[in-house]
Amino acid sequence: MARTPSNMLDLGTKIPSFLLPDTDGKQISDKDFKGKPLLVLFICNHCPFVIHIRQQLAAIGRDYLPKGIGIVAINSNDVVNHPDDAPDKMKIEKETAGYIFPYLFDESQAVAKAFKAACTPDIYLFDRTHLLAYRGQLDDSRPSNKMPVTGRDLRTALDALVEGRPVLAEQKPSLGCNIKWKHPDSALLRSTKGD
Repeated sequence: MARTPSNMLDLGTKIPSFLLPDTDGKQISDKDFKGKPLLVLFICNHCPFVIHIRQQLAAIGRDYLPKGIGIVAINSNDVVNHPDDAPDKMKIEKETAGYIFPYLFDESQAVAKAFKAACTPDIYLFDRTHLLAYRGQLDDSRPSNKMPVTGRDLRTALDALVEGRPVLAEQKPSLGCNIKWKHPDSALLRSTKGD
């Protein structure tokens, strides 16, 4: 597994527009969250870094949705080569993990590219005008370092937005598995199999 850091998109960046299906087939857009802060989580089902924090992500949903924070998770992995991340498995993962926010599938990977997402998890928090206020890690915990998963870094940023305070600009990159990008020739290879 490749340990990949997030790209740390510039603070103040306007949210890239998206329109993606959730696990029930409903189309969800950034515009559905107009006027409220929006947390965008690039995750997947099989990544050990995401599995390590999934209970905390579910807890953040329970704690901050009632406080007016919009939350969506997005899976952009290539599901041909990583079938554990396919939409039918996403539906199961959403229920198993206890996510009460939409879990969206970015089949074309265009949304991940627009966000410059690099890893799972990759975390972006936009203010109520949808300018980037926080990007980076959930906290200092990693699957191998035995530190507790608290969500401290992200929760501090979320609390600042909820309370109308500026988010601290000192932010640490996330670290996780690289997003599983589609190989540019994979569609061609599939179409020629058996010829």
